[in-house]
Amino acid sequence: MLDVCLLGTAGMMPLPYRWLTSLMTRYNGSSLLIDCGEGTQIAMREKGWSAKPIDTICFTHYHADHISGLPGLLLTMGNAERTEPVTMIGPRGLERVVNALRTIAPELPFEIRYIELSQPVEHLEEQGYHITAFKVNHNITCYGYTIEIPRAGQFQVEQAQRLGLPKKCWSRLQKGETLELEGRLYTPDMVLGAPRKGIKLTYCTDTRPVSAITENAENADLLIIEGMYAEKEKAAKAKQYKHMTFYEAAKIANDAKVADMWLTHFSPSLVRAEDYMDAVRSIYANAKLGKDGKTVELDFE
Repeated sequence: MLDVCLLGTAGMMPLPYRWLTSLMTRYNGSSLLIDCGEGTQIAMREKGWSAKPIDTICFTHYHADHISGLPGLLLTMGNAERTEPVTMIGPRGLERVVNALRTIAPELPFEIRYIELSQPVEHLEEQGYHITAFKVNHNITCYGYTIEIPRAGQFQVEQAQRLGLPKKCWSRLQKGETLELEGRLYTPDMVLGAPRKGIKLTYCTDTRPVSAITENAENADLLIIEGMYAEKEKAAKAKQYKHMTFYEAAKIANDAKVADMWLTHFSPSLVRAEDYMDAVRSIYANAKLGKDGKTVELDFE
């Protein structure tokens, strides 16, 4: 089970009813954050979630509306007596940017580990998450992220019995351990069926439509994607500033065959966004407007 909460949905500047961009997930006692715009901590408090268990923070890029909430968040985590390391992932220059922001948050009781991205696609394993970072097309280097929770195959009881494995060993093999018993090596693939469908979430903001989004979001349970502009007359502005419209996002969701899509990162000028959703749903039927605090629990099939 993966808990997903869209903490902030505004682009460029916070509004009274929208905090800046941030997404938080919780899985198996560990929390992950993507972006940390202004107001992220307040949105967390409103949701009743805690910053202390955040083990991994991913950044799409280093514009202020995606990272300006970080110094305060780090201080809060330190004041909560967190001592475990925090891993940060982002485009090249991450450590330099974070250290500059930490001028106002210099003393922390935990280590920060940096993973700087440079390749078009990179794969990482963190706290049970399989993370795919993929480069998109903004006016500075920017990445989207796919978060996956893999699921092993079903335990084959009859096969374990044929191998003569005692029941006390079954759970260890089911958890992925390799065992040596009476001089013989037993591996999980000996008693597990084919891998089952896991959980997949893709998050992408601040970009023009590119094939990398469609490819990495394919068959996702949920795609959270930028919809900066809804007004048809702002299509040229979206191209100029390298953002996306509602309709471009919907086409990506449809092409990627995702189960659900939430729009986020709205322009401050956008009002009455729901008025545009009929046209969006004519392209992709399961399109929904993101909202601060919008939450879903993604479960294994």
